[in-house]
Amino acid sequence: MMAAWLDTFQSGPLGLFLLAHLPVLPVLLPAFSAMALLLLGDDGGEAHGHVRLTWARRLSLTSLSLGLLLALWLFQRTDAGVLHVYRLGEWPAPFGIVLVVDRLSALMLVLTQAVALPVLWYATGGWDAHGRYFHALFQFQVMGLCGAFVTGDLFNLFVFFEILLIASYVLLVHGQGKERFRVGVQYVVLNLLASALFLIGVSLLYGVTGTLNMADLALRVPQITGAEAVLAQSAALILLVVFGFKAALLPLSLWLPATYAAASAPVAALFAIMTKVGVYAIVRVHGVVFGDGGGESAMVVAPWLLPLAMGTSVLGALGALAARTLPTLVAWLTVASVGTILTAVGLFSVAAWSAAFYYMAHSTLAVAGLFLLVELVSAQRGDVGDRLAPASPVAQPVRLGLMLLLAAASMAGLPPLPGFLGKLMVLMASQGSIAQAWVWSVVLIVGFISLVALARAGSLLFWNVRPDLPSSSSGASAELIIATLSLLVMGVLMSVFAAPLKHFTDAAARQLQDRQAYGHAVLGTDPRTGEVLRTTRPYRMPAAIRPEDRP
Repeated sequence: MMAAWLDTFQSGPLGLFLLAHLPVLPVLLPAFSAMALLLLGDDGGEAHGHVRLTWARRLSLTSLSLGLLLALWLFQRTDAGVLHVYRLGEWPAPFGIVLVVDRLSALMLVLTQAVALPVLWYATGGWDAHGRYFHALFQFQVMGLCGAFVTGDLFNLFVFFEILLIASYVLLVHGQGKERFRVGVQYVVLNLLASALFLIGVSLLYGVTGTLNMADLALRVPQITGAEAVLAQSAALILLVVFGFKAALLPLSLWLPATYAAASAPVAALFAIMTKVGVYAIVRVHGVVFGDGGGESAMVVAPWLLPLAMGTSVLGALGALAARTLPTLVAWLTVASVGTILTAVGLFSVAAWSAAFYYMAHSTLAVAGLFLLVELVSAQRGDVGDRLAPASPVAQPVRLGLMLLLAAASMAGLPPLPGFLGKLMVLMASQGSIAQAWVWSVVLIVGFISLVALARAGSLLFWNVRPDLPSSSSGASAELIIATLSLLVMGVLMSVFAAPLKHFTDAAARQLQDRQAYGHAVLGTDPRTGEVLRTTRPYRMPAAIRPEDRP
Protein backbone atom coordinates (compact mmCIF):
# COMPACT_ATOMS: atom_id res chain seq x y z
CA MET A 1 0.00 0.00 0.00
CA MET A 2 2.86 2.38 0.86
CA ALA A 3 4.58 1.66 -2.47
CA ALA A 4 1.34 2.32 -4.36
CA TRP A 5 0.80 5.60 -2.52
CA LEU A 6 4.39 6.67 -3.27
CA ASP A 7 3.96 5.88 -6.97
CA THR A 8 0.75 7.92 -7.04
CA PHE A 9 2.40 10.83 -5.24
CA GLN A 10 5.44 10.82 -7.55
CA SER A 11 3.21 11.02 -10.63
CA GLY A 12 1.31 14.05 -9.29
CA PRO A 13 2.33 17.69 -9.88
CA LEU A 14 3.89 18.14 -6.43
CA GLY A 15 5.71 14.83 -6.70
CA LEU A 16 7.08 15.68 -10.14
CA PHE A 17 8.27 19.07 -8.89
CA LEU A 18 10.01 17.53 -5.88
CA LEU A 19 11.57 14.82 -8.06
CA ALA A 20 12.99 17.45 -10.40
CA HIS A 21 14.72 19.22 -7.48
CA LEU A 22 15.21 16.28 -5.12
CA PRO A 23 19.05 16.31 -4.97
CA VAL A 24 19.22 19.95 -3.83
CA LEU A 25 16.39 19.77 -1.26
CA PRO A 26 18.49 18.12 1.51
CA VAL A 27 20.77 21.20 1.30
CA LEU A 28 18.13 23.89 0.87
CA LEU A 29 15.83 22.62 3.63
CA PRO A 30 18.29 23.10 6.54
CA ALA A 31 19.59 26.33 4.95
CA PHE A 32 16.14 27.92 4.83
CA SER A 33 15.32 26.50 8.27
CA ALA A 34 18.45 28.12 9.71
CA MET A 35 17.52 31.47 8.17
CA ALA A 36 13.99 31.23 9.55
CA LEU A 37 15.39 30.41 12.99
CA LEU A 38 17.65 33.46 12.84
CA LEU A 39 14.66 35.63 11.93
CA LEU A 40 12.74 34.09 14.81
CA GLY A 41 15.26 35.66 17.16
CA ASP A 42 17.62 34.62 19.91
CA ASP A 43 16.08 31.61 21.65
CA GLY A 44 18.20 32.31 24.71
CA GLY A 45 16.75 35.73 25.47
CA GLU A 46 14.78 36.73 28.54
CA ALA A 47 11.62 38.41 27.20
CA HIS A 48 9.40 35.83 25.52
CA GLY A 49 12.43 33.55 25.48
CA HIS A 50 10.42 30.46 26.35
CA VAL A 51 7.96 31.04 23.51
CA ARG A 52 10.74 31.58 20.96
CA LEU A 53 12.58 28.50 22.18
CA THR A 54 9.43 26.39 21.87
CA TRP A 55 8.86 27.52 18.29
CA ALA A 56 12.55 27.07 17.47
CA ARG A 57 12.37 23.48 18.69
CA ARG A 58 9.24 22.77 16.66
CA LEU A 59 10.66 24.28 13.48
CA SER A 60 14.02 22.56 13.85
CA LEU A 61 12.55 19.12 14.60
CA THR A 62 10.07 19.45 11.73
CA SER A 63 12.87 20.39 9.34
CA LEU A 64 14.97 17.38 10.30
CA SER A 65 11.95 15.06 10.06
CA LEU A 66 11.28 16.27 6.52
CA GLY A 67 14.99 15.95 5.75
CA LEU A 68 14.93 12.32 6.85
CA LEU A 69 11.95 11.64 4.57
CA LEU A 70 13.76 13.27 1.63
CA ALA A 71 16.90 11.25 2.35
CA LEU A 72 14.89 8.01 2.50
CA TRP A 73 13.22 8.93 -0.79
CA LEU A 74 16.60 9.42 -2.43
CA PHE A 75 17.82 6.17 -0.86
CA GLN A 76 14.87 4.32 -2.37
CA ARG A 77 15.40 5.79 -5.82
CA THR A 78 19.17 5.25 -5.91
CA ASP A 79 18.63 1.65 -4.78
CA ALA A 80 16.78 1.18 -8.07
CA GLY A 81 19.93 2.29 -9.92
CA VAL A 82 18.93 5.91 -10.56
CA LEU A 83 21.83 8.37 -10.39
CA HIS A 84 20.41 11.85 -9.71
CA VAL A 85 22.28 14.76 -11.30
CA TYR A 86 21.22 18.33 -10.55
CA ARG A 87 22.78 21.17 -12.55
CA LEU A 88 22.32 24.49 -10.78
CA GLY A 89 21.24 27.24 -13.19
CA GLU A 90 21.13 24.61 -15.98
CA TRP A 91 24.83 25.19 -16.58
CA PRO A 92 26.33 22.04 -18.08
CA ALA A 93 29.01 20.17 -16.14
CA PRO A 94 31.89 20.69 -15.63
CA PHE A 95 31.41 24.45 -16.15
CA GLY A 96 28.59 24.89 -13.64
CA ILE A 97 27.89 23.65 -10.13
CA VAL A 98 26.56 20.13 -10.16
CA LEU A 99 25.10 17.99 -7.39
CA VAL A 100 25.20 14.22 -7.75
CA VAL A 101 23.40 11.63 -5.63
CA ASP A 102 24.43 8.03 -6.10
CA ARG A 103 24.04 5.12 -3.70
CA LEU A 104 26.87 6.21 -1.38
CA SER A 105 25.64 9.80 -1.24
CA ALA A 106 22.10 8.64 -0.43
CA LEU A 107 23.41 6.36 2.32
CA MET A 108 25.34 9.23 3.90
CA LEU A 109 22.31 11.53 3.69
CA VAL A 110 20.14 8.99 5.51
CA LEU A 111 22.86 8.47 8.11
CA THR A 112 23.21 12.22 8.68
CA GLN A 113 19.51 12.74 9.24
CA ALA A 114 19.15 9.54 11.29
CA VAL A 115 21.80 10.84 13.70
CA ALA A 116 20.75 14.50 13.69
CA LEU A 117 17.05 13.98 14.48
CA PRO A 118 17.38 12.04 17.78
CA VAL A 119 20.38 14.15 18.80
CA LEU A 120 18.35 17.34 18.38
CA TRP A 121 15.46 15.72 20.23
CA TYR A 122 17.87 15.01 23.08
CA ALA A 123 19.14 18.60 22.99
CA THR A 124 15.61 19.93 23.44
CA GLY A 125 15.73 18.43 26.93
CA GLY A 126 17.64 21.54 28.02
CA TRP A 127 21.00 21.77 26.24
CA ASP A 128 19.63 24.04 23.52
CA ALA A 129 18.84 26.69 26.14
CA HIS A 130 22.45 26.92 27.38
CA GLY A 131 23.57 29.25 24.62
CA ARG A 132 22.42 31.45 21.76
CA TYR A 133 21.11 30.36 18.35
CA PHE A 134 21.68 26.68 18.99
CA HIS A 135 19.01 25.51 16.54
CA ALA A 136 20.15 27.78 13.71
CA LEU A 137 23.74 26.60 14.10
CA PHE A 138 22.58 22.99 14.24
CA GLN A 139 20.74 23.44 10.92
CA PHE A 140 23.77 25.09 9.29
CA GLN A 141 25.88 22.11 10.40
CA VAL A 142 23.38 19.70 8.83
CA MET A 143 23.39 21.83 5.67
CA GLY A 144 27.18 21.58 5.42
CA LEU A 145 27.13 17.83 6.00
CA CYS A 146 24.45 17.19 3.38
CA GLY A 147 26.14 19.51 0.90
CA ALA A 148 29.48 17.72 1.29
CA PHE A 149 27.80 14.40 0.53
CA VAL A 150 26.00 15.53 -2.65
CA THR A 151 28.44 17.96 -4.27
CA GLY A 152 29.96 16.87 -7.54
CA ASP A 153 33.13 18.98 -7.54
CA LEU A 154 36.07 19.54 -5.23
CA PHE A 155 35.77 23.29 -4.83
CA ASN A 156 32.22 23.06 -3.56
CA LEU A 157 33.34 20.25 -1.29
CA PHE A 158 35.69 22.85 0.21
CA VAL A 159 32.80 25.32 0.50
CA PHE A 160 30.56 22.87 2.35
CA PHE A 161 33.49 21.83 4.53
CA GLU A 162 33.81 25.44 5.64
CA ILE A 163 30.07 25.80 6.29
CA LEU A 164 29.94 22.78 8.57
CA LEU A 165 33.21 23.77 10.26
CA ILE A 166 32.08 27.34 10.99
CA ALA A 167 28.92 25.98 12.59
CA SER A 168 30.96 23.42 14.52
CA TYR A 169 33.27 26.13 15.90
CA VAL A 170 30.36 27.78 17.70
CA LEU A 171 28.60 24.54 18.65
CA LEU A 172 31.79 23.27 20.24
CA VAL A 173 31.86 26.12 22.77
CA HIS A 174 28.08 26.06 23.23
CA GLY A 175 27.36 26.27 26.95
CA GLN A 176 30.74 27.96 27.47
CA GLY A 177 33.40 26.85 29.93
CA LYS A 178 37.16 27.24 30.16
CA GLU A 179 37.98 23.77 28.81
CA ARG A 180 35.68 24.14 25.82
CA PHE A 181 37.20 27.50 24.95
CA ARG A 182 40.74 26.09 25.24
CA VAL A 183 40.16 23.13 22.92
CA GLY A 184 37.96 25.31 20.72
CA VAL A 185 40.86 27.64 19.93
CA GLN A 186 43.06 24.67 19.02
CA TYR A 187 40.28 23.19 16.91
CA VAL A 188 39.79 26.41 14.95
CA VAL A 189 43.51 26.97 14.32
CA LEU A 190 44.12 23.41 13.14
CA ASN A 191 41.10 23.45 10.83
CA LEU A 192 42.18 26.76 9.32
CA LEU A 193 45.58 25.23 8.52
CA ALA A 194 43.85 22.21 6.99
CA SER A 195 41.64 24.49 4.91
CA ALA A 196 44.71 26.32 3.58
CA LEU A 197 46.22 22.98 2.56
CA PHE A 198 42.92 22.05 0.93
CA LEU A 199 43.12 25.12 -1.31
CA ILE A 200 46.74 24.35 -2.21
CA GLY A 201 45.90 20.77 -3.17
CA VAL A 202 42.85 21.84 -5.18
CA SER A 203 44.87 24.54 -6.98
CA LEU A 204 47.57 22.05 -7.98
CA LEU A 205 44.98 19.62 -9.27
CA TYR A 206 43.19 22.32 -11.24
CA GLY A 207 46.50 23.47 -12.69
CA VAL A 208 47.22 20.11 -14.29
CA THR A 209 43.68 19.04 -15.23
CA GLY A 210 41.77 22.25 -15.88
CA THR A 211 38.76 20.98 -13.95
CA LEU A 212 37.55 20.25 -10.42
CA ASN A 213 34.43 18.32 -11.38
CA MET A 214 34.94 14.86 -9.87
CA ALA A 215 33.40 13.02 -12.83
CA ASP A 216 35.66 14.95 -15.20
CA LEU A 217 38.68 14.40 -12.94
CA ALA A 218 38.07 10.66 -12.88
CA LEU A 219 38.34 10.62 -16.69
CA ARG A 220 41.15 13.18 -17.10
CA VAL A 221 43.61 12.04 -14.42
CA PRO A 222 44.32 8.69 -16.19
CA GLN A 223 45.41 10.66 -19.28
CA ILE A 224 48.00 12.78 -17.43
CA THR A 225 51.63 11.73 -17.82
CA GLY A 226 55.13 12.93 -17.06
CA ALA A 227 55.74 15.99 -14.93
CA GLU A 228 52.03 16.81 -14.81
CA ALA A 229 51.35 13.37 -13.29
CA VAL A 230 53.90 14.14 -10.57
CA LEU A 231 52.04 17.36 -9.74
CA ALA A 232 48.74 15.49 -9.69
CA GLN A 233 50.22 12.92 -7.30
CA SER A 234 51.50 15.73 -5.08
CA ALA A 235 48.01 17.21 -5.00
CA ALA A 236 46.58 13.81 -4.06
CA LEU A 237 49.00 13.45 -1.14
CA ILE A 238 48.23 16.98 0.09
CA LEU A 239 44.52 16.21 -0.04
CA LEU A 240 45.12 13.00 1.90
CA VAL A 241 46.61 15.12 4.69
CA VAL A 242 43.53 17.36 4.63
CA PHE A 243 40.98 14.55 4.54
CA GLY A 244 43.02 12.52 7.01
CA PHE A 245 42.85 15.40 9.46
CA LYS A 246 39.08 15.66 9.05
CA ALA A 247 38.71 11.90 9.51
CA ALA A 248 41.20 11.75 12.43
CA LEU A 249 43.71 9.53 10.63
CA LEU A 250 47.01 8.88 12.41
CA PRO A 251 49.09 11.00 13.12
CA LEU A 252 46.45 13.72 12.62
CA SER A 253 43.98 12.23 15.10
CA LEU A 254 45.35 13.53 18.40
CA TRP A 255 43.13 16.64 18.31
CA LEU A 256 39.88 14.63 18.38
CA PRO A 257 39.65 13.03 21.87
CA ALA A 258 40.05 16.26 23.85
CA THR A 259 37.80 18.18 21.45
CA TYR A 260 34.92 15.70 21.44
CA ALA A 261 35.22 15.05 25.18
CA ALA A 262 34.94 18.78 25.94
CA ALA A 263 31.85 19.35 23.79
CA SER A 264 28.36 19.02 25.18
CA ALA A 265 26.79 15.58 24.73
CA PRO A 266 24.45 16.42 21.80
CA VAL A 267 27.20 18.35 20.00
CA ALA A 268 29.69 15.50 20.40
CA ALA A 269 27.02 13.07 19.17
CA LEU A 270 26.44 15.18 16.05
CA PHE A 271 30.21 15.39 15.54
CA ALA A 272 30.20 11.58 15.20
CA ILE A 273 29.09 12.05 11.59
CA MET A 274 31.63 14.83 10.94
CA THR A 275 34.66 12.52 10.84
CA LYS A 276 32.83 10.50 8.18
CA VAL A 277 33.00 13.47 5.81
CA GLY A 278 36.76 12.96 5.73
CA VAL A 279 36.32 9.25 5.09
CA TYR A 280 33.80 9.98 2.33
CA ALA A 281 36.21 12.44 0.67
CA ILE A 282 39.04 9.89 0.75
CA VAL A 283 36.81 7.35 -0.99
CA ARG A 284 35.67 9.85 -3.62
CA VAL A 285 39.06 11.38 -4.39
CA HIS A 286 41.66 8.74 -3.62
CA GLY A 287 39.51 5.69 -4.18
CA VAL A 288 37.88 6.82 -7.43
CA VAL A 289 39.81 9.68 -9.06
CA PHE A 290 43.24 8.35 -8.03
CA GLY A 291 42.15 4.75 -7.66
CA ASP A 292 42.65 1.75 -9.90
CA GLY A 293 42.58 2.93 -13.50
CA GLY A 294 44.07 6.32 -12.66
CA GLY A 295 46.99 5.96 -15.10
CA GLU A 296 50.39 7.01 -13.75
CA SER A 297 48.68 8.47 -10.68
CA ALA A 298 46.75 5.33 -9.82
CA MET A 299 46.80 4.16 -6.18
CA VAL A 300 49.19 6.93 -5.18
CA VAL A 301 48.06 6.83 -1.53
CA ALA A 302 47.83 3.03 -1.27
CA PRO A 303 51.27 2.59 0.39
CA TRP A 304 50.27 5.11 3.07
CA LEU A 305 46.57 4.66 3.73
CA LEU A 306 46.39 1.07 4.97
CA PRO A 307 49.30 1.22 7.48
CA LEU A 308 48.12 4.57 8.84
CA ALA A 309 44.54 3.29 9.13
CA MET A 310 45.59 0.22 11.11
CA GLY A 311 47.78 2.39 13.33
CA THR A 312 44.81 4.71 13.92
CA SER A 313 42.68 1.78 15.00
CA VAL A 314 45.28 0.51 17.47
CA LEU A 315 45.91 4.00 18.87
CA GLY A 316 42.18 4.54 19.39
CA ALA A 317 41.78 1.26 21.26
CA LEU A 318 44.76 1.95 23.52
CA GLY A 319 43.48 5.47 24.16
CA ALA A 320 40.09 4.05 25.19
CA LEU A 321 41.81 1.63 27.56
CA ALA A 322 43.74 4.47 29.20
CA ALA A 323 40.83 6.93 29.34
CA ARG A 324 39.98 8.43 32.71
CA THR A 325 36.61 9.94 31.80
CA LEU A 326 33.59 8.56 29.97
CA PRO A 327 33.52 11.15 27.14
CA THR A 328 37.23 10.61 26.51
CA LEU A 329 36.64 6.86 26.32
CA VAL A 330 33.95 7.32 23.67
CA ALA A 331 36.10 9.84 21.78
CA TRP A 332 38.96 7.34 21.53
CA LEU A 333 36.49 4.68 20.37
CA THR A 334 35.54 7.12 17.61
CA VAL A 335 39.18 7.18 16.51
CA ALA A 336 39.37 3.37 16.62
CA SER A 337 36.21 3.04 14.49
CA VAL A 338 37.59 5.46 11.89
CA GLY A 339 40.76 3.36 11.73
CA THR A 340 38.69 0.21 11.06
CA ILE A 341 36.69 1.95 8.33
CA LEU A 342 39.80 3.28 6.59
CA THR A 343 41.48 -0.12 6.90
CA ALA A 344 38.69 -1.49 4.73
CA VAL A 345 38.93 1.49 2.36
CA GLY A 346 42.71 0.95 2.08
CA LEU A 347 42.17 -2.57 0.71
CA PHE A 348 40.73 -0.95 -2.47
CA SER A 349 38.28 -3.69 -3.44
CA VAL A 350 34.51 -3.79 -3.93
CA ALA A 351 34.02 -6.22 -1.04
CA ALA A 352 36.19 -4.14 1.30
CA TRP A 353 34.45 -0.88 0.41
CA SER A 354 31.07 -2.52 0.97
CA ALA A 355 32.24 -3.61 4.43
CA ALA A 356 33.54 -0.08 5.11
CA PHE A 357 30.18 1.50 4.26
CA TYR A 358 28.25 -0.95 6.44
CA TYR A 359 30.60 -0.55 9.40
CA MET A 360 30.66 3.24 8.95
CA ALA A 361 26.87 3.43 9.32
CA HIS A 362 26.89 1.20 12.40
CA SER A 363 29.81 2.90 14.19
CA THR A 364 28.36 6.38 13.63
CA LEU A 365 25.05 5.41 15.22
CA ALA A 366 26.77 3.59 18.09
CA VAL A 367 29.20 6.42 18.88
CA ALA A 368 26.44 9.05 18.75
CA GLY A 369 24.33 6.94 21.10
CA LEU A 370 27.25 6.44 23.47
CA PHE A 371 27.96 10.18 23.74
CA LEU A 372 24.36 10.75 24.83
CA LEU A 373 24.33 7.71 27.10
CA VAL A 374 27.48 8.60 29.04
CA GLU A 375 26.01 11.99 29.92
CA LEU A 376 22.86 10.31 31.27
CA VAL A 377 25.04 8.08 33.44
CA SER A 378 27.39 10.90 34.52
CA ALA A 379 24.52 13.15 35.58
CA GLN A 380 23.51 10.57 38.20
CA ARG A 381 26.93 9.96 39.76
CA GLY A 382 27.15 12.91 42.11
CA ASP A 383 30.39 14.87 42.34
CA VAL A 384 32.35 12.16 40.49
CA GLY A 385 30.45 12.96 37.29
CA ASP A 386 32.00 11.50 34.16
CA ARG A 387 35.25 10.35 35.82
CA LEU A 388 35.90 6.62 35.80
CA ALA A 389 35.97 6.20 39.57
CA PRO A 390 33.70 4.61 42.21
CA ALA A 391 30.69 6.79 43.01
CA SER A 392 27.15 6.64 44.23
CA PRO A 393 24.88 4.20 42.33
CA VAL A 394 22.97 5.63 39.41
CA ALA A 395 19.23 6.06 39.75
CA GLN A 396 18.40 3.81 36.78
CA PRO A 397 21.03 1.05 36.95
CA VAL A 398 19.08 -1.63 35.07
CA ARG A 399 17.86 0.55 32.22
CA LEU A 400 21.10 2.47 31.66
CA GLY A 401 23.22 -0.64 32.29
CA LEU A 402 21.41 -2.61 29.59
CA MET A 403 21.74 0.30 27.17
CA LEU A 404 25.47 0.55 27.86
CA LEU A 405 25.83 -3.22 27.48
CA LEU A 406 24.11 -3.10 24.10
CA ALA A 407 26.26 -0.22 22.84
CA ALA A 408 29.50 -1.70 24.22
CA ALA A 409 28.85 -5.14 22.74
CA SER A 410 28.20 -3.64 19.32
CA MET A 411 31.26 -1.36 19.41
CA ALA A 412 33.49 -4.24 20.52
CA GLY A 413 32.13 -6.46 17.75
CA LEU A 414 30.27 -9.18 19.64
CA PRO A 415 27.85 -11.35 17.63
CA PRO A 416 25.18 -11.01 16.35
CA LEU A 417 25.29 -7.20 16.52
CA PRO A 418 26.23 -5.05 13.49
CA GLY A 419 29.71 -4.29 14.86
CA PHE A 420 30.49 -8.01 14.59
CA LEU A 421 28.98 -8.25 11.10
CA GLY A 422 30.89 -5.20 9.87
CA LYS A 423 34.22 -6.46 11.18
CA LEU A 424 33.53 -9.92 9.79
CA MET A 425 32.94 -8.36 6.37
CA VAL A 426 36.28 -6.54 6.64
CA LEU A 427 38.10 -9.76 7.54
CA MET A 428 36.49 -11.67 4.67
CA ALA A 429 37.28 -8.85 2.23
CA SER A 430 40.98 -8.99 3.18
CA GLN A 431 41.34 -12.58 1.96
CA GLY A 432 43.91 -12.75 -0.81
CA SER A 433 45.48 -9.42 0.15
CA ILE A 434 49.18 -9.30 1.01
CA ALA A 435 48.15 -7.46 4.18
CA GLN A 436 45.63 -10.10 5.27
CA ALA A 437 47.59 -11.23 8.33
CA TRP A 438 48.02 -7.62 9.49
CA VAL A 439 44.35 -6.78 8.94
CA TRP A 440 43.16 -9.84 10.86
CA SER A 441 45.57 -9.16 13.71
CA VAL A 442 44.67 -5.49 14.05
CA VAL A 443 40.89 -5.94 13.79
CA LEU A 444 40.80 -8.78 16.34
CA ILE A 445 43.24 -7.16 18.78
CA VAL A 446 41.48 -3.80 18.60
CA GLY A 447 38.15 -5.51 19.22
CA PHE A 448 39.54 -7.27 22.28
CA ILE A 449 41.14 -4.10 23.71
CA SER A 450 37.90 -2.15 23.12
CA LEU A 451 35.94 -4.87 24.92
CA VAL A 452 38.30 -4.71 27.91
CA ALA A 453 38.07 -0.89 28.02
CA LEU A 454 34.28 -0.94 27.92
CA ALA A 455 34.04 -3.77 30.46
CA ARG A 456 36.32 -1.81 32.81
CA ALA A 457 34.10 1.25 32.46
CA GLY A 458 30.92 -0.76 32.99
CA SER A 459 32.23 -2.41 36.13
CA LEU A 460 33.20 0.95 37.62
CA LEU A 461 29.84 2.48 36.75
CA PHE A 462 27.48 -0.25 37.87
CA TRP A 463 29.42 -2.63 40.15
CA ASN A 464 32.19 -0.74 41.92
CA VAL A 465 29.88 1.81 43.54
CA ARG A 466 29.58 3.37 46.98
CA PRO A 467 26.09 2.61 48.29
CA ASP A 468 26.71 4.86 51.30
CA LEU A 469 26.46 7.88 49.00
CA PRO A 470 22.99 8.94 47.82
CA SER A 471 22.33 9.39 44.12
CA SER A 472 22.22 13.05 43.12
CA SER A 473 19.38 12.55 40.67
CA SER A 474 16.07 10.76 40.43
CA GLY A 475 16.96 9.64 36.93
CA ALA A 476 16.85 10.88 33.36
CA SER A 477 13.57 11.85 31.76
CA ALA A 478 11.78 9.46 29.40
CA GLU A 479 12.40 11.92 26.55
CA LEU A 480 16.19 11.72 26.94
CA ILE A 481 16.10 7.95 27.34
CA ILE A 482 14.02 7.45 24.19
CA ALA A 483 16.20 9.81 22.11
CA THR A 484 19.33 7.89 23.17
CA LEU A 485 17.73 4.48 22.80
CA SER A 486 16.55 5.29 19.27
CA LEU A 487 20.17 5.54 18.08
CA LEU A 488 21.06 2.22 19.67
CA VAL A 489 17.93 0.53 18.27
CA MET A 490 18.78 1.71 14.76
CA GLY A 491 22.11 -0.05 15.19
CA VAL A 492 20.36 -3.28 16.18
CA LEU A 493 18.07 -3.00 13.16
CA MET A 494 21.18 -3.04 10.98
CA SER A 495 21.63 -6.66 12.09
CA VAL A 496 17.99 -7.51 11.40
CA PHE A 497 18.19 -6.03 7.90
CA ALA A 498 21.82 -6.96 7.29
CA ALA A 499 21.13 -8.80 4.01
CA PRO A 500 19.39 -5.93 2.14
CA LEU A 501 21.85 -3.41 3.57
CA LYS A 502 24.78 -5.56 2.42
CA HIS A 503 23.19 -5.78 -1.02
CA PHE A 504 22.94 -1.98 -1.10
CA THR A 505 26.53 -1.40 0.04
CA ASP A 506 27.78 -3.96 -2.51
CA ALA A 507 25.98 -2.07 -5.27
CA ALA A 508 27.30 1.27 -3.93
CA ALA A 509 30.89 0.01 -4.05
CA ARG A 510 30.49 -1.33 -7.59
CA GLN A 511 28.88 1.92 -8.73
CA LEU A 512 31.81 3.97 -7.42
CA GLN A 513 34.30 2.03 -9.51
CA ASP A 514 32.39 2.56 -12.77
CA ARG A 515 34.06 5.77 -14.01
CA GLN A 516 32.41 5.70 -17.42
CA ALA A 517 28.84 5.40 -16.11
CA TYR A 518 29.43 8.24 -13.65
CA GLY A 519 30.91 10.38 -16.40
CA HIS A 520 28.00 9.66 -18.75
CA ALA A 521 25.48 10.68 -16.10
CA VAL A 522 27.24 13.87 -15.00
CA LEU A 523 28.93 15.15 -18.16
CA GLY A 524 26.57 13.81 -20.78
CA THR A 525 27.46 12.11 -24.05
CA ASP A 526 28.25 13.22 -27.57
CA PRO A 527 25.10 12.45 -29.63
CA ARG A 528 27.24 11.56 -32.66
CA THR A 529 29.78 9.24 -31.07
CA GLY A 530 28.18 8.29 -27.75
CA GLU A 531 31.42 9.15 -25.94
CA VAL A 532 31.57 11.09 -22.69
CA LEU A 533 31.92 14.80 -23.43
CA ARG A 534 35.17 16.73 -22.75
CA THR A 535 37.36 13.68 -22.16
CA THR A 536 38.87 13.12 -25.60
CA ARG A 537 42.23 14.57 -24.64
CA PRO A 538 43.94 15.63 -21.40
CA TYR A 539 44.30 19.24 -20.42
CA ARG A 540 47.73 20.76 -20.96
CA MET A 541 49.14 23.68 -19.02
CA PRO A 542 50.04 26.59 -21.33
CA ALA A 543 53.71 26.97 -22.16
CA ALA A 544 55.60 29.90 -20.66
CA ILE A 545 55.53 33.07 -22.74
CA ARG A 546 58.91 33.85 -24.23
CA PRO A 547 60.37 37.32 -23.39
CA GLU A 548 60.29 38.36 -27.04
CA ASP A 549 56.56 37.56 -27.26
CA ARG A 550 55.59 39.75 -24.32
CA PRO A 551 53.89 43.07 -25.20
